[in-house]
Amino acid sequence: MSEPSFRPPEPVDERRPIMQIERLSTHYPVRGAFLSRRDKAVKAVDDVSLTLYEGETVGLVGESGCGKSTLGRTIIRLEQSSGGRIRFEGRDITHDPPKKLIPARMRMQMIFQDPYASLNPRMRIVDTLSEPLLVHRLVERHEIRREVDRLLALVGLPSSAGNRYPHEFSGGQRQRIGIARALSFRPKLLVCDEPVSALDVSIQAQILNLLQDLQEELTLTYLFIAHGIGAVKQISKRVAVMYLGKIVELAGTEELFRRPRHPYTQLLLNAYPPPDPAYRRKQSRVILHGDIPSPANPPAGCRFHTRCPYAQQRCRVETPHLSEKEHAVACHYPLA
Repeated sequence: MSEPSFRPPEPVDERRPIMQIERLSTHYPVRGAFLSRRDKAVKAVDDVSLTLYEGETVGLVGESGCGKSTLGRTIIRLEQSSGGRIRFEGRDITHDPPKKLIPARMRMQMIFQDPYASLNPRMRIVDTLSEPLLVHRLVERHEIRREVDRLLALVGLPSSAGNRYPHEFSGGQRQRIGIARALSFRPKLLVCDEPVSALDVSIQAQILNLLQDLQEELTLTYLFIAHGIGAVKQISKRVAVMYLGKIVELAGTEELFRRPRHPYTQLLLNAYPPPDPAYRRKQSRVILHGDIPSPANPPAGCRFHTRCPYAQQRCRVETPHLSEKEHAVACHYPLA
């Protein structure tokens, strides 16, 4: 068998979809109170449609509890959807049984938020990275160590790192190992679930730069989930803003940061401090008040109306839908 290697990226049509999500929902049933006749459901993801194009990065932002991670886990079938359709590379994988799903799962992987919790503390790194290669017979057994060294080199670690255990590495190094493990399957789509939120600021920049370099080298597509607006702005080509299970705004990164149209997006950006203190003192800022409502009992109409400073009567009774435009917004009274 010839020496395994990653092929150089082929020219990409940036409008060719790799993942199409149509009206996707993920609901978790909750039993009602004692003697109650009604059972409720936590609507973690509710009627979401989104297309990811090959070779791009889509940022997904929103407060904790808005459904970002559940959406990421659902599209790669770590969670079972309650409705809608998931198409990956042109094939409907929404209801594929586990065995039929294996080829698709190898081409879409996840980078988890906590790099330590996602690694087995009793396994050396060489064993962690070897396992998928052996199980799926991606390389011959005598070439395993060479491929492990190649994966470590891709993420900027020496081959000697393979002989160590997870606790012997820093947080940033462990996240590099998590990325290497995801790359061992040679995927085309990576769901990055807040991959830098647990790291120091300087290390965050290193990991973001690494992800950008790997994307260019291997033609990867990212769904980049994050709380930090700064990280999303650096790495994303488009940004989707999520609130209480729904996408409320979707636009190109520069356009969204320059001209947010949904009040929730505006408030999120206001909560992100600008780097210049003098500019921060001059700028009038609107603060986001209140807690996010329960996804088990979301408000009627626009789900954001209970916290929106611009809400009107229509917002309380009529649900807005995401407009089919390049700068899409789900709001009855979008900002100018």
